[in-house]
Amino acid sequence: MKKITVFFDLLNQYFLSLIIFIFPFFFLTVTQEFFLTSKIYLLAFSALFLLLISTIKIVVTKKISWQKGAFDNLLILFLVALAISIILSSPNKVQALLNPNFGFLTFFSLTVLYFYISRINTDKKTDFHQKSPNLNQSPFISTNLHLSLFISSFLLSLFTIIFFFQPFKNINLPQYLQFLKSPSFTPIGSQIDLAIFLGFFLIYGLTRIFEKKRIVTDVFLYLWLSVILIALSLTLYSLLKPISTNLNQSPSIFNLLPPFRLSWYAAVEILKNPKTAFFGVGVDNFASIFTRVKDIAYNQSPLWQVFSFNFSRSAVLHLFTETGILGLLTFSLLIFSVLKQLISPNLHLSPSISINLHQSLSLSFIYLLICLFIFPPSLITWFLLFVVIAEFSSRDMINNVSTQPNEIDLTDLLPFYIITLGISFIFITGFGYLLGRSYLAEIYFKKALDGIVKNDAKQAYENMRQAIILNPYIERFRLNFSQLNLLLANNIAAKASQPQEKNKKTSQLSEQDRQNISQAIQAAIAEGKAAISLNPQKAQNWENLAQIYQKIINIAQGADVWTISSYQRAIVADPQNPVYRLNLGGVYYSLGNFEEASKIFEQAVILKPDWPNAYYNLAWANFQKQKYQEAVSAMENVIKLLDPKKDKADYDKAKKELEEFKKKLPQEEKQATEEGKTQPKLTLPSPIPTTTPQIQLPKEASP
Repeated sequence: MKKITVFFDLLNQYFLSLIIFIFPFFFLTVTQEFFLTSKIYLLAFSALFLLLISTIKIVVTKKISWQKGAFDNLLILFLVALAISIILSSPNKVQALLNPNFGFLTFFSLTVLYFYISRINTDKKTDFHQKSPNLNQSPFISTNLHLSLFISSFLLSLFTIIFFFQPFKNINLPQYLQFLKSPSFTPIGSQIDLAIFLGFFLIYGLTRIFEKKRIVTDVFLYLWLSVILIALSLTLYSLLKPISTNLNQSPSIFNLLPPFRLSWYAAVEILKNPKTAFFGVGVDNFASIFTRVKDIAYNQSPLWQVFSFNFSRSAVLHLFTETGILGLLTFSLLIFSVLKQLISPNLHLSPSISINLHQSLSLSFIYLLICLFIFPPSLITWFLLFVVIAEFSSRDMINNVSTQPNEIDLTDLLPFYIITLGISFIFITGFGYLLGRSYLAEIYFKKALDGIVKNDAKQAYENMRQAIILNPYIERFRLNFSQLNLLLANNIAAKASQPQEKNKKTSQLSEQDRQNISQAIQAAIAEGKAAISLNPQKAQNWENLAQIYQKIINIAQGADVWTISSYQRAIVADPQNPVYRLNLGGVYYSLGNFEEASKIFEQAVILKPDWPNAYYNLAWANFQKQKYQEAVSAMENVIKLLDPKKDKADYDKAKKELEEFKKKLPQEEKQATEEGKTQPKLTLPSPIPTTTPQIQLPKEASP
């Protein structure tokens, strides 16, 4: 029986070593997002596999054994706090479970790994006391896990150095490997995560250099540290160098993160309501409160076209915003418990090497805490944090002689034995099945996106439909499927109208075409409304529905009213967004309601006074109202804001139209005989071609 126990323990240890080794590198191109999605499912399936091994061990040995760790209760309490926040506050509970950077699945998987990692050496406690009084053989975690982490960080550093010079830049690669040409490519996921990961091992390694008995003796340690230092330097250079994005010129990639100021406002905002103060706005729901606290100053920053962020600038602020006082309190108790062990370590078994090991781990832990305060929540940071906490728990159990394993013999407890195994197998099977469906849905969604790239409508439609069948609770699936259905309706209408274009006549669709267009439009609306039902607090979901209605104004009765209603709901959710107001004003303008259009355009100008497009639309709305002086003033602002060199075409166009406006000034008091024929350059979605008669949609299609 002892050999069987040893076998299962070794199996756990080698499997954990494998997972820890491949985790930083692991990514698959079968999902839309290669890196975080692959890593979170790797952790989740690994946690289930470890639980399965333990269940099989109970079946074979008919014994349950466990040993209490220093932080077990606090970690479980933190998981409970997350679960309560999801149940009471999260609008979309499934996405809250699956969020890779801050979701229940992430912390559940890491907690399971913590329990197994922290207990790897505890069964050897007696040997450590008897054979290793100086703890010369007591490495970080265990020999295998220690080696896995160090080799993994070393290889990742080599990859970073190699890919910094873009070795595949001038090589023809297949479409599915084009990401290898990106200067920011890293297997870990993002440059910021890479910097955090390498910084962790640099700090740990530097503190190990100063161990009294190892200084200038370990050649591998110096080689390892040198490679990590070079990789970290190149990574920091990539992060800090100026970059050019579609958000205008930005000093560095750090400027693409949400501002600290608004992250703090979001955290304070939850205190205004007792429910959100205690339980937060809900996991995976940060975007809804970010749009509420966003101010006009944000619209003057390079980030203004990023309507919202799904994460806070600080992981600690993010935790507080989404889980409230309960989540922050439980997490703080966990951190303070670890810090207490750092300040008052158990040293009765610890000579110089153990003390230095303790100092290395302590500095690494403090480094991770600093990262949690100044960087957004990250799966990599949480992973390293839980590994370090597991090591502290393991050392506590090894050093604490009074902590003995507890064991229950189930041989004579047959009912309890059967119930325990039944619950375990049901949980593992059920959770594994749901996890498999979720991952398979991601794979089908990626195939659908590939179909869109290939212009293969059938592949895109069938795979996206299958993704929604497997997991109907993912908003991005619904949003993309709504747009795909709308695209299909547009293609049908465009093809049917082609024969009539030469004569400039309104298209006469066949009954079958009308039916197909109606079905596609209804499907688009249904998917858009499904996304809203998953989370009605997100402005982007209302914007998507508004754009759907806006594109069918020419072919569906009542779509104009529904468009206006949806944009108004988007504005309520994101009141400081000038784009929503510009689009809503465009709807009023296209309907000939120039009075309302000018009012909305004026609001867009107030929200972003340096936006030429807002002034341009305001100028044309005033022109149509025959308020020529206001139109001239608005167009003059357009010219002031445009760069004659960078925006030469728009500048020349605005200047020409300004001259036309000025010609109307002397006749301002006369009644105009004609309305302006030139239409403004509105940034509106292209409508589906007009059909006669219009398609009548059911009442359920309204918002």
